Amino acid sequence: MKQIFFLFFLFIGVHVSAQDLVVNKLRAETARTIKKEVDTSHWQWKSGGLFSFTLSQGSLSNWASGGDNFSLAANSYLNYFFYYKHGRQSWDNNVDLNLGYVNTTSSGGRKNDDRMDYLSKWGYKIDSTGRTYLTGLFNFRSQFFDGYNYGVRPADLSSSFLSPAYVVTSIGLDFKNTDRFSLFLSPFTSRWTLIANNYLSQKGLYGLPKGAHSLNEFGAFATINFFTKIGQNIGYKGRLDLFSNYASDPQNVDVFMTNQFSFKINKNFSATYGLDFIYDDNVRLFGGDHNAPGLQLKSLIGIGFLKPLNLRKRM
Repeated sequence: MKQIFFLFFLFIGVHVSAQDLVVNKLRAETARTIKKEVDTSHWQWKSGGLFSFTLSQGSLSNWASGGDNFSLAANSYLNYFFYYKHGRQSWDNNVDLNLGYVNTTSSGGRKNDDRMDYLSKWGYKIDSTGRTYLTGLFNFRSQFFDGYNYGVRPADLSSSFLSPAYVVTSIGLDFKNTDRFSLFLSPFTSRWTLIANNYLSQKGLYGLPKGAHSLNEFGAFATINFFTKIGQNIGYKGRLDLFSNYASDPQNVDVFMTNQFSFKINKNFSATYGLDFIYDDNVRLFGGDHNAPGLQLKSLIGIGFLKPLNLRKRM
């Protein structure tokens, strides 16, 4: 019996001692001076981006299943953004550059990706929550090199530098709850389609009359930009543009959507997957007679070098 009482009081003593340790630790934690973290909400300039390069090669010799004796594909992607925020003002800039090349024994060399895209938005905060901005938008989109329609023989020139080029200017409302998401809506948008190449101008492509070098359309425009991480090693960047021309078939909404996924393997290497959609009722290069609109789809996947560009903030 004495042993039982001894163990009981020993347990009580240990329990009380443990409680005293916890209480003393809590007192020490509440009494200490807390160091304030750096406040990043008042940054003025923030910049960063992403660069990726993928390369794939294949060769066959006496291969019974068939295929090209040699194939080589290289694709590169560069994204760079720089944001400005001060007081009620914000200025968001985003640049996307894509360039790809493929060479096979049967088809020779040709590009398989080609895009330059610059989007700029200047906004003035108009609500107390800081999420709604009265915004002016500018967007320029074109390509670097000649493109050909390989569905006809011989292959025919279908696009070139600044042919077409799309210039969008717009005034509307931009809703931004974070730096990773924005929704811009505008009923007042002017879109210019430019054809600098004389040969393409004479063909009357991309909705322009034959011989014309520019076409202006007025309508409604919306763009959604989104960036997030899906898990620890998967990143996603997407954009969706919608445009409706008030004067001509407003129900035929033009669609431009780009999606970029990155799957991190280690510090400098990853797998990337790009999926783009374009529908423009004025682009009539498809169908049996090659004079009908159609959904344009581009899908590219590869494994290669991936380098995030350093995120910088400046006061």
